[in-house]
Amino acid sequence: MGTTVFERRRPTDAVIDESLRGTAFGVFWLDDVERPRHPSLSGHVTADLVVVGGGYTGLWTAIRAKERHPERRVVLLEASRVSWAASGRNGGFCEASLTHGHENGLNRWPEEIDRLEAMGLENLDGIETAVGRYDMKADFERTGQLSVAVEPHQVEWYRDEPGFLDREAVQAEVHSDTFLAGSWDREGCAMVHPAKLGMELARVALDLGVEIHEHSLVRGVEGDGSGPITVVTEGGRVTADAVALGTNVFPSLLKRNRLMTVPVYDYVLMTEPLSSEQLASIGWSNRQGLADSANQFHYYRLTADDRILFGGYDAIYHFGGKVRPEYEDRMASHRRLASHFFTTFPQLEGLRFTHRWAGAIDSSSRFCAFFGTARKGRVAYATGFTGLGVGAARFAADVMLDKLSGVETERTELRMVREKPIPFPPEPAAAIGINLVRAAMNQADHNEGKRNLFLKALDAVGMGFDS
Repeated sequence: MGTTVFERRRPTDAVIDESLRGTAFGVFWLDDVERPRHPSLSGHVTADLVVVGGGYTGLWTAIRAKERHPERRVVLLEASRVSWAASGRNGGFCEASLTHGHENGLNRWPEEIDRLEAMGLENLDGIETAVGRYDMKADFERTGQLSVAVEPHQVEWYRDEPGFLDREAVQAEVHSDTFLAGSWDREGCAMVHPAKLGMELARVALDLGVEIHEHSLVRGVEGDGSGPITVVTEGGRVTADAVALGTNVFPSLLKRNRLMTVPVYDYVLMTEPLSSEQLASIGWSNRQGLADSANQFHYYRLTADDRILFGGYDAIYHFGGKVRPEYEDRMASHRRLASHFFTTFPQLEGLRFTHRWAGAIDSSSRFCAFFGTARKGRVAYATGFTGLGVGAARFAADVMLDKLSGVETERTELRMVREKPIPFPPEPAAAIGINLVRAAMNQADHNEGKRNLFLKALDAVGMGFDS
């Protein structure tokens, strides 16, 4: 097999060690915001809608429910703190895509892809409108996303795309000798501060009359759907006409969904703020989100105070599919990211990282969210965003509310919304299969992107993915 640019141009261990010296193990975004506290649930209350989960999916569901019916009582339950998990620690790429990219959507729902992409843009427009209407301070910048080729064979993947940039043009946008070509999608992505967005969504929800309860872990959902449903926590109960589940990477409250997602850990670094001279050395004046083109890809973006977030590449699954804090501290992955960062931007040697962290992604076998109902239509769920949920969570909220209303809409009639992914097998087959996929994708990255028979077989049964 060949080598990748990140192996051919690896910086010295001294450069890596110095960049990570004194780095805090913690989420920069969550350290950068004030986090209001909300009381835990106590006693037995009634509501029209109870939302489980205080991340983007749950918060958008609560907001959209109140926008539809301001008079209804909406209660939101969060097991820990609002937006503490994926919604507070992601890269801040708010993308229009509802299908984890054009190719994934085209391969699965070719007859719907044009409408799905139009609806995705409408959804992103709706987020931008809401940010303005409610004066959300979320560092929202609709700068688009620049996808770049870092190996010669990847250049041809972009040549026929709208927004194609050759080597000279891509270098004019961002100065990295590793960038050989690219494509700039100017409309389909916005940058946000993830934790600020979460806090602002919670503020808006409260202003609209939503009741938010933190530290209210849901232990069960009672009722067969012939009447109201009761959601049970350690400290109380909520009986409601309808329930919306936005628990994502955490174990589903519905047994039918226990094997539909697996947690895969993604790792991130954040630099100190760049000086004006350092910024000038890399260009990047248009502040697009960046992503390279390998199966094991990196994503990177600028913050409002001119730090660089650099994440991705490693995607680690742990046997048993558990979500545990100790899985977040993996120095091997953070060292690898630091190495790849200085391969990308050698002119920034001497820059240090202030934060390192990780988070679990709710991965489904179709690589984008899926939807459904239970308990005779009184319980709705959306999960399996596979790392692209910042924007799609709002669409998912509308799907759940449509389904709970019992009325067919343009959203609920989509085949993409009606179909379910293939479940993952139980252990040990899950761990074996996931790690085989990861190894095969790494092999493809070292072999000019050529997919082996194993990946082609997965493609054939609908479980393949080409990032």
